Amino acid sequence: MPSLNAMTRVAVTGGSGKAGRAVVADLADHGFEVTNIDVAASRHPDEPTVIADLTELGQALEAIAGHDAVIHLAAIPAPNVLTDAETFRTNLMSTYNVLSSASTLGIDRVVCASSETLIGLPFEREKPRYAPIDEVHPLLPESHYALSKLAGEALADQFARWHGATIVSLRISNIMEPVDYERFPGFWEDPAIRSWNLWGYVDSRDVAQAARLGVTTDVEGHEAFIVAAGDTCMTQRSRDLMAEVYPGVDVRSVAGHETLLSIDKARTVMDYHPAHSWRDHIE
Repeated sequence: MPSLNAMTRVAVTGGSGKAGRAVVADLADHGFEVTNIDVAASRHPDEPTVIADLTELGQALEAIAGHDAVIHLAAIPAPNVLTDAETFRTNLMSTYNVLSSASTLGIDRVVCASSETLIGLPFEREKPRYAPIDEVHPLLPESHYALSKLAGEALADQFARWHGATIVSLRISNIMEPVDYERFPGFWEDPAIRSWNLWGYVDSRDVAQAARLGVTTDVEGHEAFIVAAGDTCMTQRSRDLMAEVYPGVDVRSVAGHETLLSIDKARTVMDYHPAHSWRDHIE
């Protein structure tokens, strides 16, 4: 395995998507040689795309060959985009093929996009066990999309164990770009509107930071990290939101508008510090 400082060639699957565009740009800005692998070409003319269907093992193997690390973002991005079965099949097979290809090629660093949905979103049938939610909170997937992400983390556990690889799963919150922040005032009158993920969000540029840190941080085996903004999307205090919508749920240490999706592990282990907030865009 190359030293962390020598990992210069990074394959980004799904690099044409919302998170992927930010990840590709961030890596390039930090001196990495980046390959975008996607079923759709990049919008940027200076970012050539390797077109590949990652549900096909041979295409995945060929696409990621020659890289030092892989950031695997390609997936059906949410429930109800395709049928349940097709969502699960696409997400699971693409993740299996990327991890299998990486192990075959001796690529020992893979960062995978997991999801906040593992924790029980939209918190209708299941309620949070406590807040802020952290990585040891019970995993309670409520959709086939979330189930595919849980299965992907199970694959990561075993590929890391079998091959001694480092695999980082990022449990990413609801991804926003600056243009999305103009919608936030519409949430403020009724806390129930965005209670489905404890009012969480994350700027795509902070997702990019976390993905890069997943490549460069000195960790071993498979580790999962919640990736969210440092605050909620609301003007009300976090404790007040919980008291109104989830009375009786144990609220642990949280101050002001602090996120209810704990990023303490990402801060401590990866030195992840979200730099972007909707509060910088809306007065």
